[in-house]
Amino acid sequence: MAKVDTSSSRPYHIVIFGASGFTGQFVVEEVARIVSEGPNGTLKWAVAGRSRQKLDKVLEQAAGALGKPELRTAVEVIVADVGEPDSLAAMCKQAVIVLNCVGPYRFWGEPVVKACVENSAHCIDICGEPQFLESMQLNYNSQAADKGVYIVGACGFDSIPADMGVLYTREQFKGTLTAVESFLTASTGPEGGSLNDGTWKSAIYGFADSGKLRSLRKKFGHKPLPVVGSKIKRRYRGLALFYSNEVQQYAVPFMGADPSVVKRSQRFLLEEHQETPVQYGAYAGVGGVANIAKMLFAGMMFWFLVKFDFGRNLLIKFPEFFSFGFFSKDGPTRKQMECSSFQFAFYGEGYTEGQDPSQGRPNAKIRTLVQGPEAGYVATPIAMVQAAITILNEPTALPKKGGVYTPGAAFSRTTLVERLNKHGIQFSVI
Repeated sequence: MAKVDTSSSRPYHIVIFGASGFTGQFVVEEVARIVSEGPNGTLKWAVAGRSRQKLDKVLEQAAGALGKPELRTAVEVIVADVGEPDSLAAMCKQAVIVLNCVGPYRFWGEPVVKACVENSAHCIDICGEPQFLESMQLNYNSQAADKGVYIVGACGFDSIPADMGVLYTREQFKGTLTAVESFLTASTGPEGGSLNDGTWKSAIYGFADSGKLRSLRKKFGHKPLPVVGSKIKRRYRGLALFYSNEVQQYAVPFMGADPSVVKRSQRFLLEEHQETPVQYGAYAGVGGVANIAKMLFAGMMFWFLVKFDFGRNLLIKFPEFFSFGFFSKDGPTRKQMECSSFQFAFYGEGYTEGQDPSQGRPNAKIRTLVQGPEAGYVATPIAMVQAAITILNEPTALPKKGGVYTPGAAFSRTTLVERLNKHGIQFSVI
């Protein structure tokens, strides 16, 4: 069982590391909103990062945004730097859980995981980089298990809506669910929207190192997951683009971490709980013909430039130009965030109770939705913070031993979905 109690030597339930980053600011504000949801109705927390001055500014901004002037003086500031192992160790020794907001994780994530494992602090991140997530499982799972430490990656928009959405769909299905396809769509208000260029940088380096991810996966020695029922079919041929009747617009394969994370969760649930693995296909709506033209042009430029050092430097230097404004160094404004939202539609199929999944085609379908506010800086902090609150309040519902987990593996037996429902990320059956 996870150790979640504070003490005189470990005074904080949560320490937000990287609190002065773009996403970190909003994680700080989300933690400040939900302090009453901590163990016994209180939450002890602190912020951490390289610059005390910047962290003080974060608390000042949070105090103004939330109308909570006490944040300026009531929240402890811890100075820690990924380049200084001793400072990370000192930070981790004070925390029950570290919320790590410092990315790209492929460059800055491992020292935090290492410090957490060595100093018995649980760790949650919002990484959408499969190579980092899977390498942490390969390199630290056994050490984390020995220490009773829970390292849970991808606890933001990548990949809690998808991972928990598949589990929710299976839970609601009356019988044996064998396959799910998800379709992501997003909407913005009249002022549009964008994402901070930190996500753009992660994508650039992720595509550049895709060959390393394939070699990493071979090291696990996993056998393919068994296919139950009809094998899920790819929706497109040749060009990865098709018209989706489900979302009434053109769609492409979802390029984020969701497929990797869901597959890892399904493998865990098969091996640990003998649950039938669910096949998963992930797609994202891209709109109409005008958007397709932009996407094809941007995609061709991206694929060409990402292969070369000079090209990657150009992509990083001019994110707005190469992404048609989808990514920017400034990120979205608060007004843009307020007017934005996302929706995941899940289409599942399987066999009704009493039907043998090895005989014949699936005979039942289900449709579920996961929908919520702006994905990057509203839904992501909600998901990350509720994951931490779940660990603090439901340690006996976590896997029996520590380790490096996906959200679905860590939280399949908890009330995380119910907690998210109460905070604006809604799970429902249609």
